[in-house]
Amino acid sequence: MALSIMFIRISLTLALLCVLPGLAAQPLYQPLGQPAAGLSDKPEWNLTIRPDGGTLPAGSGNAAQGKLLFEQHCAACHGFGAIGGSAMPLIGEVGSLNSEYPEKTVNSYWPYATTLFDYIRRSMPPSDPYALNSNQIYALCAYILSQDGIIKADVELNAVTLPQVTMPNRNGFSAIYPQ
Repeated sequence: MALSIMFIRISLTLALLCVLPGLAAQPLYQPLGQPAAGLSDKPEWNLTIRPDGGTLPAGSGNAAQGKLLFEQHCAACHGFGAIGGSAMPLIGEVGSLNSEYPEKTVNSYWPYATTLFDYIRRSMPPSDPYALNSNQIYALCAYILSQDGIIKADVELNAVTLPQVTMPNRNGFSAIYPQ
């Protein structure tokens, strides 16, 4: 019995010694797909939109154009009129942050309209970020902002006018944490 256990141990040790060098040459994983594109391949990915709008791209759009785009690309998740669906509502609840059940919508929470442009550009639609061009994004911003009356429906948004939009919660943030 002891001899057979010893024979098994020696056999396993020899087998491992034969197999280990072959394993060391193999990668620990097999990569899937393609390597991620570098920033030089996608320069539009390396664009941060600042609150002052200094980095906004050329283009323009209005609420009427934005409504059509919203119905095509956004309503399935955010509901018609941007009031919510499977995704959170984008409009409404202005001034609700002090309420018992605050809702963080674009219009109640975000301090800068340029953030809306940046977020849509980077994240929407979730299945194809960066798919919308600048004109489409300006139009979507105009539609969403006009739904709560932050801008009038006939206002054309562009790199000059979007940063001039005063959001309801523009002054609702502080660099000092309350004690």
